[in-house]
Amino acid sequence: MAKGSAAGKSGRGKRSLKAHTDGDASASLEGMKWRVDRLERQIRRLSELVREHAADADRLVQIVAENRELLRQELMAKGSPTARNKKSDRDMNGKLDVLP
Repeated sequence: MAKGSAAGKSGRGKRSLKAHTDGDASASLEGMKWRVDRLERQIRRLSELVREHAADADRLVQIVAENRELLRQELMAKGSPTARNKKSDRDMNGKLDVLP
């Protein structure tokens, strides 16, 4: 049986139920306000974390690109046959002449 149904049948319970409901409404409103404030704080914190993560990801991409370029330059300076072959193969594929 529901809580309010017994109080609703007797005339005596109506006043106490109404007073109890008013207290619950203000408590409920305070609870809702607290939850909204908490959610807003969480959203702000999550936004900060997302911005920090994006900045970290940008830094990592830049570091990887710089390291890749440095490694490529070192390989070219050492005269790596792999690096030279890839470049010469690419150059030759565009310049192949067929003799008649």
